[in-house]
Amino acid sequence: MGRHQGMVDVGREQVSSMVLGAWDAFIAQAQTVDLGRASRLPGWRAHEICVHLGCWHDHTAMADLIASARDGGTGTPPDVDAVNARVTAAHRDASREEVLAGLHRNREATARYLAEEPDELDTAPTVSVVGRLPLLSVVLGQAYELAVHGLDLVSCGAQPPPQEVLQSGLAALVDVTGALAASMDISGGVALATPHGGWGFRSDPHGWEVRRLPSGRADGPGVEAPADLLLDAASGRVNPVPAVARRKLRVHEVGGLLKLAPIVSAVPGIPGGPILQLAARTVGGAGGVIGRLLGRN
Repeated sequence: MGRHQGMVDVGREQVSSMVLGAWDAFIAQAQTVDLGRASRLPGWRAHEICVHLGCWHDHTAMADLIASARDGGTGTPPDVDAVNARVTAAHRDASREEVLAGLHRNREATARYLAEEPDELDTAPTVSVVGRLPLLSVVLGQAYELAVHGLDLVSCGAQPPPQEVLQSGLAALVDVTGALAASMDISGGVALATPHGGWGFRSDPHGWEVRRLPSGRADGPGVEAPADLLLDAASGRVNPVPAVARRKLRVHEVGGLLKLAPIVSAVPGIPGGPILQLAARTVGGAGGVIGRLLGRN
């Protein structure tokens, strides 16, 4: 059986549309806000959010990913907190024009890869913050980061990201989770469902497949909520427990989600980890608060 590789199987054209669309939406948000305004992220202004997403002479994330893929994905994952601290400190006093230019440079570096680099690099493993993944999956991962940080900019006065950007972020989240599950030989899957549709994956030792879902609840293990809440919960921006209590977030077939729990232990910082941890806590004890809140799947 051929090995499936999630959104890599879909190809560059769709991934390009999703990623570059997310970049365009984020840059449009950034252009409307006061970069000196505090965000919901402790200690970070809109300035720091935008700086760490930019391309700088001392921070060339896209070029580094391509170089890693060309070298066979060797090396160790970067310490994302240390990198962010270094970059935001180095460019703390950058002007508004410089910050926006940094965003445009990173967007263009991504566009050049998608337009000019050979297709063989798409499936080449590269070292990302969560381990070795196909380069195209890591590039799509930008859509998740841009969607989440687009939601962060709302706390600085920006308009919310468009729904299609939130959906692209969910697709990236599902794709990376599926890739990590397949790398650990986990046979299982999960759906992230929203009123506007969603995304799901199935993994096994042969790889993982990603699928687009219609609106409403999906069959099988999954989490159901508005897209912005799913992204906020997945990124740790909000505690999913109160959302479950208020029935704004629903967990279905917890046992199926628990098959993915080993991913959290192996990759503690994985996007989506808080949702998998919620599933683990749900069945962590018969008298647990979460178990009582959920009641039934």
